[in-house]
Amino acid sequence: MKAVILAAGKGTRMKELTHELPKPMLKVRGKPILEHILEGLAAAGIRQCCMVTGWRAEAIESHFGDGSRWGVQLGYARQTVQDGTGKAADPARGFVGADPFLLTYGDILVRPETYQQMVRRFDQGEFAGLLTVTPGEDVTQGAINFFDRDFCLTRLIEKPSSAQLEELRAQGWLKAGDPVWYNAGIYVFRPMLFEYTARLQRSPRGEFELTDAIVAMVDARHRIAGLEIAGRWVDVRDPAVLSALERGEGEGE
Repeated sequence: MKAVILAAGKGTRMKELTHELPKPMLKVRGKPILEHILEGLAAAGIRQCCMVTGWRAEAIESHFGDGSRWGVQLGYARQTVQDGTGKAADPARGFVGADPFLLTYGDILVRPETYQQMVRRFDQGEFAGLLTVTPGEDVTQGAINFFDRDFCLTRLIEKPSSAQLEELRAQGWLKAGDPVWYNAGIYVFRPMLFEYTARLQRSPRGEFELTDAIVAMVDARHRIAGLEIAGRWVDVRDPAVLSALERGEGEGE
């Protein structure tokens, strides 16, 4: 299995912190977020990686080079136009070739074991993809996911409104006491993903959404496995999260 790490964005919510550095190069415990991710992928036995770069790409590429210091073969693909998550992995399509690949955003931190668990779960069946989830997050800021008894994806709603959540409760999709599954932003896909991202239309936000491609795959009866992330999951979304990490918060297992 290969890995694609999305690291092209500026990270405007980080304000002055990303004037000179791309967000994934901000340091947590003395090393860039991307370095934590790359080390975890290498520990999972993933040796071929590609970083999709854009804003201040040279800062990433000069730091990581060919990846040999971390025991991986590392390449790069440039994203020149940033028009949504649905197109973010497209520059790495040539790197992916015919192989399945783990896809992660470059600002999400998990335990290294998570990547190993993802690979194992994906290998357990004839899956077109795998989607990770975590409970306890505000799904109106991400996506809510529903699964069958085999924990395969049946429905995904991007950034549901409060009214939509009430409707889901009324319809029985959301039941009191059941976990509410938030999209954790780390995936495994077969290359068929690109067939679906190629057909995307812009969302009401004016962007191409990766979740729309996933919904289309489910509608076409492709099986998408689910996996709950155990322990640490941190979306380094803003300076407050970064500061908490530096204080040792959010490091729980």
